[in-house]
Amino acid sequence: MIHWERYIKDFVSYLKIEKGLAENSILAYQRDVSLLATFAEETKQKPEQLTYDQLKTFVAHLYDLGLSARSQARIISGIKQFYRFLLLEQYLSTDPSELLEQPRLGKKLPEVLEIDEIDKMLAAIDLSKPEGSRNHAMVETLYSCGLRVSELIHLRFADLYFDEGFIRVIGKGNKERLVPVSEGVEKEIKAYQLSIRAQLPIQPGHEQFVFLNRRGAQLTRVMVFTIIKQLAAQIGLKKNISPHTFRHSFATHLIEGGANLRAVQEMLGHESITTTEIYTHLDQRFLRKAILNYHPRNQEK
Repeated sequence: MIHWERYIKDFVSYLKIEKGLAENSILAYQRDVSLLATFAEETKQKPEQLTYDQLKTFVAHLYDLGLSARSQARIISGIKQFYRFLLLEQYLSTDPSELLEQPRLGKKLPEVLEIDEIDKMLAAIDLSKPEGSRNHAMVETLYSCGLRVSELIHLRFADLYFDEGFIRVIGKGNKERLVPVSEGVEKEIKAYQLSIRAQLPIQPGHEQFVFLNRRGAQLTRVMVFTIIKQLAAQIGLKKNISPHTFRHSFATHLIEGGANLRAVQEMLGHESITTTEIYTHLDQRFLRKAILNYHPRNQEK
């Protein structure tokens, strides 16, 4: 196992320094390779000794564990990334994972909120409480700018270019993008900043973060998840939602409104347009509903 530990440590450094991946992504890759290391420990083999057939056996092992096709695909992707690293660093001369096939994934359409559901969640926020102004601004920013939760909690005042009508977002792999920002978001953030945030005992090192908890520290991902879940429960929403649901809703509503797919890709920060194209499938669902409701052949005689 000692050989695996050294390789995994080097792999993590590579992902952090050269690939610039986020901490959560790095931890996921580390877990994936650790699963393979545990599997290889049975035969006491180093990473460079594993063959394609043995890796296939490992993949079959994942299936036997009862993991979903999506989870299997993610782990296989992590293993492939690990072997690409070993090849790059010349720890081996051929990549045994190259021909590994991933399980077929059915298209799973993400949950999307209707506009009136978002309005109800915003209306449910108690603005008489100190955190109410923050939560209102936070939900408005999530939906109006299509941010990931990690992008929201890392948003700094230096990233707000309200005079130009944009905010700067640091996305996956430390990639920057500019997202148009509405007057509504600007108004909400400024109201929170002046009425609530200005009264907080801000902790050293957290001065530049826009959204803070009541102790004056940067909000966590878990806290944002909790706030969203509580709001959904308050309005009796049956959908299984998370902060990411607002990002899906942002993209879907733009495409339903006629936005260009490339423009949506830029605003979401997707490296490949194929990732953005899932929202066209959501749009097809919207179009089907419109046709069934309004096409003259579908009207009752």
